[in-house]
Amino acid sequence: MNTNTESIHAVKQDNARVPKLIASSAAAKLGMALVVVSLLLTIPCARAQTKLSTGDNDFILAAAQRGMTEVKLSELASDRGMRDGVKEVGHLMAKDHTAINVDLKALATQKGVILSSRLDAKHQEMVGKVAALTDSDFDDAYTAVMLKVLKTEARNFKAESEGTRDADIKSFVDKSTPIVVEYLMRITAMQR
Repeated sequence: MNTNTESIHAVKQDNARVPKLIASSAAAKLGMALVVVSLLLTIPCARAQTKLSTGDNDFILAAAQRGMTEVKLSELASDRGMRDGVKEVGHLMAKDHTAINVDLKALATQKGVILSSRLDAKHQEMVGKVAALTDSDFDDAYTAVMLKVLKTEARNFKAESEGTRDADIKSFVDKSTPIVVEYLMRITAMQR
């Protein structure tokens, strides 16, 4: 009987352990579920903190349009310019602003901004009007349009550098601004 009592006592102890194991297993599952939920809740918060401001987003989109316009017009100037200065500036500007555009595209990708590969109607019209001209009319129109575009770009780059809180955008702007200003000075000097 003693052995029987011991067996019954052992079974009762094992039966008492089973709910503890189940409880600890349920607690472990609950704990893991809470960890997963807290991670899912923190990820959107982290994204919200790194989301671009509307101003930064708009800056990138506008800079891309101006940059493509500058390259297209400068490629035309390199090929069709009558004055040596126009051809030279067109060639150099197409090269330098293509590099800026590559950097801007990488920045846009990093920030989740989708850039158009085409000019918008306003910038396409600008390119079309200049492209339709020949000889000295082309040279004069190219320098006038580039002066307008570069002034806008220099002003917008300065404002973005002062206003953005995004370190990557500020770095891009501060790196690119001297190139924009250099070509603004060159185009200004070419005006008759």
